[in-house]
Amino acid sequence: MDKQTVTILLVEDDEDDVVLAREYLTESTNYSFEVDWEPDLVRVREKMRNKHYDIFLIDYRLGSENGLDLIKFAKEKGVLVPSILLTGQGDLAVDLNASRYGASDYLVKADLSPSLLERSIRYALSQFGVIRALDEKERKYRSLFERSIDPIFLANENMKLIDVNGAFLNYFSYSEAEALSISIMQIFADQSDYQHTISVLQESEQIRDFEVNVIDKNGKTKVSLLNCVFIADRESDFCCYQGIIHDLTLRKKAEKDMLRADRLSIAGKIARTMAHEVRNPLANLTLAFDQLKDEVSGNQDVLALYGDIIERNAKRIDQLIGEMLNSSRVKELNLELTSIAEVMEETLVLAIDRIKLNQIEVKRSFDDSLPRLLIDKEKIKIAFLNIIINALEAMQQGEGRLQIIITYADGFIIVGFVDNGKGIAHEEIDKLFDPFYTSKQEGMGLGLTSTKNILNSHSATVQVKSNAGEGTTFSIYFKLPES
Repeated sequence: MDKQTVTILLVEDDEDDVVLAREYLTESTNYSFEVDWEPDLVRVREKMRNKHYDIFLIDYRLGSENGLDLIKFAKEKGVLVPSILLTGQGDLAVDLNASRYGASDYLVKADLSPSLLERSIRYALSQFGVIRALDEKERKYRSLFERSIDPIFLANENMKLIDVNGAFLNYFSYSEAEALSISIMQIFADQSDYQHTISVLQESEQIRDFEVNVIDKNGKTKVSLLNCVFIADRESDFCCYQGIIHDLTLRKKAEKDMLRADRLSIAGKIARTMAHEVRNPLANLTLAFDQLKDEVSGNQDVLALYGDIIERNAKRIDQLIGEMLNSSRVKELNLELTSIAEVMEETLVLAIDRIKLNQIEVKRSFDDSLPRLLIDKEKIKIAFLNIIINALEAMQQGEGRLQIIITYADGFIIVGFVDNGKGIAHEEIDKLFDPFYTSKQEGMGLGLTSTKNILNSHSATVQVKSNAGEGTTFSIYFKLPES
């Protein structure tokens, strides 16, 4: 049967001991040993790091150093090769230190024999094979842990964090030291969700796909999906909870955008239906009234009075139907490379009379050297003007302050409108862009619907933050094309 080849780095400064070791190794019946003898410690360290060996045979006494220093060096450099320490005489302290430093075995040269050396090498190789397999598994799972795009955590039985991955730190804006000083309880936005999680884990040792709001270090709430299991290690008496958090923010936003798009689509169908069903009889009424005026004689003053009422309201109905159609119609864009700051200045000119009439203070803050955008200038002015008018109407005359901010970050031009008006209740924000939703006594609630349609056609997104009595912030994100 072919012998297994084993490569050995022999670190020894006594040539007589080298000859003896080679002789013992040649007598092996199970292995074919290839021995590389190296007495120079500088070259030893270089070979340990850069060449492949199956085992290190290291003499304990090596001039100014000892073999334990080399074993420690290999361990620090991550060199996974078993080491056997050879010494001239037995020493319990050296034996204990050899084990502590990670040596596979400790042999006294005076007791050495071919069978003892072979058995020690066989044991070291076998033992280290298991260690290497465990190390490879640990590195594989550590890599999965560290490279996961989802936040992963380990917590002890008291729910204190004991390990987290990089995605967890990024998601919650913690440093590693900060994260390992907190409890899982502190990332739950709602403590009732935390209590539910603990209750389910205690009952079934796992919780799956639990939708929960978590909170980061800066107080920002995020919608997430939590999976967590209890892991009991009965051999080491160590137990822990392992959890994975999946960010649902983008999915929730996509669902909301889809719902809003469905609403706009329905509104468009309603508008077109109403235009067809109302405009035709309205036109007939107008024609009939014109004919009636020509044929009816009598009190012309009364006829003029009621005729004016009928004509004025017929025109108003026709105008409202036109507004409904415009708010829901897909916009055909006339795109051109334009400065967004210039578009904003032109929009403010359109609103200047309202601004002066209501004595509103307008502050501008535009980044220097903003990239130009490929937009339909006139339609974007309509979208901006609708938001500005809503802000003006929400603020007290003589006390209003409107701040317009345009910045560039992470591939987006961000246009912000910040007012100090009456604000919007949290539960009303999602309705702002719905057709026919309005809090005004007059108006149809189609201005922001039209704004949303225009922004959608430019692949821009809008976010609204507000609280009743605390003002409102509209933020519009225009994504720049990737170069």
